[in-house]
Amino acid sequence: MKEFERARWRCRRGLLELDIVLQRFMDQYYRQLDQHELEQFERLLSLPDNDLWDLITARQVTTDDKLQQIVELLQKS
Repeated sequence: MKEFERARWRCRRGLLELDIVLQRFMDQYYRQLDQHELEQFERLLSLPDNDLWDLITARQVTTDDKLQQIVELLQKS
C-alpha cells in the first residue's frame, strides 16, 4: 500500500489533464501491474509533464517497446 500511495503522489502534476489521466490509470490499472510494468510506469513518471502528455495524446511516439504497453494503458484511461 505504501508504494501505491507514493505512486499516487507522484501522479500529481502541473497539467490538469495529465492529473486526470494519471489518477484514472491508478484507479483502473496500477494494482494489476507486475514489477516490470511498475518500473516502466516509474520511468514514464520521471518525464517532464509536456513530454508525458505528448506520449499519452500520441503527439509523440516512443521507440521503447517496453514503455509502449504502459503508454497504451494510459491512453485508455
